[in-house]
Amino acid sequence: MRYAAIDIGSNAVRLLIADIIERENEVGFNKNTLLRVPLRLGDDAFIHQHISEGKFENMVKTMSAFRNLMDVYRVSDYMACATSAMRDADNGKEVVEACSKAGIDIKIIDGAEEAQIIYNVHSHTNMDKNKVYLYIDVGGGSTEISLFANGELVASRSFNLGTIRILDNQDSPETWDDMKLWVKNITKSYKTIYGIGSGGNINKLSRMANEKADKPISYAKLKAMYVYLSSYSLKDRINVLELKQDRADVIIPASEIFLTIMKVGHLKNIMAPRIGLADGIIQTLINKNFNK
Repeated sequence: MRYAAIDIGSNAVRLLIADIIERENEVGFNKNTLLRVPLRLGDDAFIHQHISEGKFENMVKTMSAFRNLMDVYRVSDYMACATSAMRDADNGKEVVEACSKAGIDIKIIDGAEEAQIIYNVHSHTNMDKNKVYLYIDVGGGSTEISLFANGELVASRSFNLGTIRILDNQDSPETWDDMKLWVKNITKSYKTIYGIGSGGNINKLSRMANEKADKPISYAKLKAMYVYLSSYSLKDRINVLELKQDRADVIIPASEIFLTIMKVGHLKNIMAPRIGLADGIIQTLINKNFNK
């Protein structure tokens, strides 16, 4: 049995096809295929609040291709979620309708639902119920932050602060201040908090630091990497450091968001288990189908 997750983000669109594994008293999944297309819907949505004709067409073509791949892989169930860029676009519903005709039904989700879907996969990971975790998901258009204590979700919030939004100068000082105050308030009662980060940028930073997915990156090391990356021009980040073009620019504001949250929340380390919204969608499908 195979499920598919489609994550329509502000920077890229992803298709994850996963093999569903049934054990004695547990249902899990193994990643089979992951495809990423850097459509950058956020460039249109955050500046013009409208998906341009060119990106509109590319979005429909991408969904059509995903539909064909899902058929080839014999996917039995899928879920497609669109996040911040599609929320901000005034023609988001038109894009959804066109993609539906191409064979993919898309749901535009708000920040709270996005955080809940991501939480679904964490609730099935090996979290130590005696520890407190601050989960940080940094995307192109928004950042979702969730606090876990005693194995339970204590607080969760989404902020309109993301890498593409920052690059396009569509972030505001008020949003930064709001995020910092919220993080400060929810973390002040806890002595030790462990950071968990998700998103393509923290995954890349983890790999660049030569850290395994289960090994944390210290605040000092992340800060040093940020300074190192910032010392290169965008062109040299691509040509010298060999970062992909659509990663070389967003990795800087992503680092700024992670470092800001870690500093305000007094996090000494952050771990990048390399899971995100697509993984959460697969887990959501498992919960839906196997809880029946």
